[in-house]
Amino acid sequence: MQREVMLSRLREAAEPWDVLVIGGGATGLGAAVEAASRGYRTALLEAADFAKGTSSRSTKLVHGGVRYLRQGNLSLVIEALHERGLLLRNAPHLVHNLRFVMPNYEWWEGPFYGAGLKVYDLLAGRLGLGPSHRLSREETLALIPTVEPHGLRGGVVYHDAQFDDARLAATLARTVADLGGVPVNAMRVVGLRKRAGEVAGVSARDEESGEEIEIAARAVINATGVFADEVRRLDEPGSEPLVTPSQGVHLVLDREFLPGDSAILVPHTDDGRVLFAVPWLGRVVVGTTDTPVAAAALEPRALPQEIEFLLSHAARYLARHPTPSDVLSCFAGLRPLVGAPRGADTTTATISRDHSLLVSASGLVTVTGGKWTIYRKMGQDAIDAAALLAGLPERRSVTAELRLHGAPLAGETGREEEAPVEQRRAARAERDAGDASRAAYGTDAPALARLAAERPDWGELLHPRLPYRACEIVWAARHEMARTVEDALARRTRALFLDARASAEIAPRVAALLAGELGRDAAWQRRQVAAFAELARAYWLD
Repeated sequence: MQREVMLSRLREAAEPWDVLVIGGGATGLGAAVEAASRGYRTALLEAADFAKGTSSRSTKLVHGGVRYLRQGNLSLVIEALHERGLLLRNAPHLVHNLRFVMPNYEWWEGPFYGAGLKVYDLLAGRLGLGPSHRLSREETLALIPTVEPHGLRGGVVYHDAQFDDARLAATLARTVADLGGVPVNAMRVVGLRKRAGEVAGVSARDEESGEEIEIAARAVINATGVFADEVRRLDEPGSEPLVTPSQGVHLVLDREFLPGDSAILVPHTDDGRVLFAVPWLGRVVVGTTDTPVAAAALEPRALPQEIEFLLSHAARYLARHPTPSDVLSCFAGLRPLVGAPRGADTTTATISRDHSLLVSASGLVTVTGGKWTIYRKMGQDAIDAAALLAGLPERRSVTAELRLHGAPLAGETGREEEAPVEQRRAARAERDAGDASRAAYGTDAPALARLAAERPDWGELLHPRLPYRACEIVWAARHEMARTVEDALARRTRALFLDARASAEIAPRVAALLAGELGRDAAWQRRQVAAFAELARAYWLD
């Protein structure tokens, strides 16, 4: 998947695209995979980079939503649990079963939460990942030895799934290309083309060259997340806001704060959310907050009070209390929440996480809201609507059974939770060591290994505190449309999110590797290093 090839196909299209998707996050990529898998001629335009915004900044969980169960939103939980099972089956190289422990400090918590999680198990049905059950104090400490022991009575264990969000986004983009679609990043939609009052395509600007091109399409889908209202106003300038942005912040700590392979769930924090401490790629992710924000930003910043909130709550449940100096990276993302009426007396924590589909008078299809777990269903709903509006041939959805790029063929490997104990432990150890060349690249791993062998230095680690090798940067440029140091270190690898300072230290080497692949000069490298250094500083706490 090379940008130059995709851009040429976009420019040289002799007839209108059946479906044109605006937005390269979870929802847009899901819609593009859905359209391309039905045989529709499909293009996707992303203004920045795939998963640049919200879709690379999640809690790294594919889950039904224990909190939504408590709120009584059973339809959302059932839908999400179903989609969780499908994603685990269709992308086993990127999604895996994760055990969660809910520590109990009050006498009533064990029976109360235990009963609720049994309902969670039942709602998952045959796609469940394992039964929940109560734990004694000793069993709880055995699974999470660094949990706060004072007053601990026991715990409840249940199962959900975990993934690498930005890697899944890159995988979906490659899946679109595998299916004959054309995904292009750094291509900003600046206007909508209309014919007889109906949307008939877009005007787009190549953010690298400045070239503007006109692209005709039979159906146009606005899947831009927190920026959905901006695209809607290209269609109808007076549109009332649809999206209420909410900020979620996460802290990344060293694995010593939570060793082992179990996550912690705190069911009720001071702002009414749940709190997670999750082992991820050899680190621990602690999150999240739910803070209303006035406007969407592509690079949101954590507020001091959000950082203090997470640190103070983590200190309540971890025997070792994290301080700002322990934070390896701090990242913020914006949720595109839908459904809060203007002036309503509510908080973003109470707004539904259901997704919304809106069709304008001109035929622009907007899909927003939701969450990563249900990206496939959001894409299916959007394409169902777009195909009907545009009069496209009726074709059934096949994505529930579609293996994503890099996934082994069905039958070649079982779900991890069904594998022998020794195999499960080996797989987790591999992820904990951060060996992305085997754990995340799936069937591309042999090709990556061959690339590493082309030059001795390409097999070397980029930094002793990071799990990534030079060949992965070359691979990202050749096969995954990485165009900048940020693309490579924030999303094709997760270096920025795992250790912001270490990522800044390797930026010059990464810029040189990319320059060699993309034909860039020394001045470009200097600009890239300076821009990434400025970005990375915002991810660490001074």
